[in-house]
Amino acid sequence: MVRLAKLVIDANQLEPYKAFLREEIESSLRLEPGVKTLYAVSEIQNPTHITILEIYADTVAYKAHLKTPHFIKYKTGTKDMVKSLELVETTPLLPNLKVN
Repeated sequence: MVRLAKLVIDANQLEPYKAFLREEIESSLRLEPGVKTLYAVSEIQNPTHITILEIYADTVAYKAHLKTPHFIKYKTGTKDMVKSLELVETTPLLPNLKVN
C-alpha cells in the first residue's frame, strides 16, 4: 500500500510540527515491521507544504499503524497545526521494488 499525504502546516507552528513528525516517523519505522517507508519532504519555495511518502506492507499494516500510541500522539498533538491534509492513493509502477 503506497500513498502520499500532502499537508499544509501553520507557519507559526512549523518547528513544533516537525518535531512531532520526526518522533512519529522514527517510532513507526523502529516499532512497526509493516511500515516499510515514511519519508517526509518540504517544498523549498513553500516550507509549510509537506509531503509524506507512506509505504506499508499491506492495508492490515496501515490499519494497525493508525492504532499505535505514537501515531495517536502525533495526530492529536498536531491537529491544530495542520491547515489542510490530502491523502492521495497511488498505484505503484514498480510494485516489486525492494524497500527496506
